Amino acid sequence: MESQKNNPLHGKRLDDIIEELVIYYGGWEGLGNQINIRCFNDNPSLKSSLKFLRKTDWARKKVEELYIKKIAK
Repeated sequence: MESQKNNPLHGKRLDDIIEELVIYYGGWEGLGNQINIRCFNDNPSLKSSLKFLRKTDWARKKVEELYIKKIAK
């Protein structure tokens, strides 16, 4: 638990992160402009995005990095 104290992702669910990013970037199109992956640009939904990101480590890492960048502002 002590090692997680400075981790900004600790306790954050992936669906909450996606929803915050969608709101912050003004919708799916804005998020798709930030991270160019199909689940954000082609008929996007929270369910399809979660399914893809849970299976695809590199894409999830991009989302997590964007979220960390957003909260650092």
